[in-house]
Amino acid sequence: MATKEFKKAARIILVGAPGVGKGTQAERLMKRYPQLSTVSSGDLLRESVRNKTPLGLEAEAFIRTGNLVPNDMILKLILNELQSKRWVSSQSSVTDASPAQPSQNPSASFILDGFPRTAAQASRLDRLIPINLVVSLITPVNIILSRIASRWVHAPSGRVYNTAFNAPKVAGKDDVTGEVLTKRSDDDEETWKLRLRKFDETSQPLLEHYDRKGALWTVKGNSSDEITPKLFQELESRFA
Repeated sequence: MATKEFKKAARIILVGAPGVGKGTQAERLMKRYPQLSTVSSGDLLRESVRNKTPLGLEAEAFIRTGNLVPNDMILKLILNELQSKRWVSSQSSVTDASPAQPSQNPSASFILDGFPRTAAQASRLDRLIPINLVVSLITPVNIILSRIASRWVHAPSGRVYNTAFNAPKVAGKDDVTGEVLTKRSDDDEETWKLRLRKFDETSQPLLEHYDRKGALWTVKGNSSDEITPKLFQELESRFA
């Protein structure tokens, strides 16, 4: 795949239902645009807890009691990461009234993963750092359900196969070990229909928030291969 360079910083969020292929698109974007990296709130949280940082110890106390980690704590983790890369001012704070002034250097481009999930979280993020592109990835529900029905996993390694487009070399067997593939316990149609309905309910206010900000762009397709070229074209019109 030929690479392209950005001329200004892209600060991106990918929004899409479970099974729509956000991970696939993120991987392809980073291969296409070497200046782009991922900032994952989940990874930052796990790393902070593992390294027993002050924020990590605070977060672990919430996790141990079964509570959600507060939004401000997640925002602090994200801000610390961006400051460590010098993508925003070291003077910026989660409590600042005005947004941080992010670097416009193309190397300060990132996909923010895992946050925000709600309009309220997005409003808090707006006050920290402005996102300049939110991509709504849309694939018909029947296509997503078909993908899930065709999905098989090698549980010990986490390798995932799909009989429709990424089939194992030997039916029902892992390519590396030859061990039997299995279905995930939650890969049944009713569970997925519930997950997709829940996503629609929570994501609509989030998308409306970014639409009002003028940052929302929607792309539709029946497959990742159909969506990717459209996504490349849009990013290059905005940032390249």
